[in-house]
Amino acid sequence: MLEQNRIPVVVRATDPILQNGVQMALRTRQEVWLVDEDGVSPEAVALVVTDRFDDRASQLLRTLQVRGFARVVLIAGELEDTEILTAVEGGVCAVARRADTTPDVLVRLIKAASAGEGALPPDLLGRLLNRVSRLQRHVLEPRGLHLAGITNRETEVLRLVASGLSTKEIADKLCYSQRTVKSILHDVTNRFQLRNRSHAVAYALREGLI
Repeated sequence: MLEQNRIPVVVRATDPILQNGVQMALRTRQEVWLVDEDGVSPEAVALVVTDRFDDRASQLLRTLQVRGFARVVLIAGELEDTEILTAVEGGVCAVARRADTTPDVLVRLIKAASAGEGALPPDLLGRLLNRVSRLQRHVLEPRGLHLAGITNRETEVLRLVASGLSTKEIADKLCYSQRTVKSILHDVTNRFQLRNRSHAVAYALREGLI
């Protein structure tokens, strides 16, 4: 496969053994092209691997963000609910646990990030949604507070993104065109100055909008 048809990927890890292992797993994959961090194009995907989402991992994400990486995949050994939101706010658009990650999963996440899609572990996403639901029922509604700054249509699309549906699947489910779905997400990310659809979902969850 020609290089121009492959996704450029920069692998960064908090441990050299982790970094070498992931690079070896991806080196034979025809869908990706491993590149150095310096001088890469804005379309490159940064793949960050860590045992724990600690200060070193956070600093690594901040460094990549400063360097202009807008497509970041995070693979971590352990992840808490709050850490996922922090990671997404740090530019991450796809997350997986190391125990669940095979070379095929890595490539799938890289492709999703490259396409502007997002991915979160279903169990963690479910717990986050439950926490937000409880917040709305027990904190917002008793105070007469209502959702603001986002339309019903935008809320519906964000809920489906949070459920892991692709742009095409969302368009089919809502009887919209894919262009309409992309336009809705574009409007939301621009209005709230968000980086990507995963950041939009994390923002909506944190603010209790969905």
